[in-house]
Amino acid sequence: MTDRVLDGPERPLYEIKANLFKALAHPARIRVLEILSMRDGPTPVSEILAASDIEPTLLSQHLAVLKRHHVVSGHRVGNAVFYTLAHPKIAELLLIARTFLADTLAAQRDQIDAIGSLPPIGTAR
Repeated sequence: MTDRVLDGPERPLYEIKANLFKALAHPARIRVLEILSMRDGPTPVSEILAASDIEPTLLSQHLAVLKRHHVVSGHRVGNAVFYTLAHPKIAELLLIARTFLADTLAAQRDQIDAIGSLPPIGTAR
């Protein structure tokens, strides 16, 4: 049986959303977005490099992915290229993801702590 939603008129919207999450699916790109979300305005690549410690060639590739998926926008001023988040809600998305992660890890920690309250198991002979 096929999934009707994936075959219907909504398919392009789901594909766009999936591509957005693919664009976010690398730790270096998340780091770049966090750096940009902390800045008040356009950030030069030199500052992103300094804050991220990502090799320049790799940073360029990651920025290209983010730009291609409309997550960041960039413009050149002389020899410098400046980047900003393409939409202010991207910072909110990062915060929600961080909150979700913290809540998930806290729940896992609670489960690990609960193991300590289990009754002892007999020793191997």
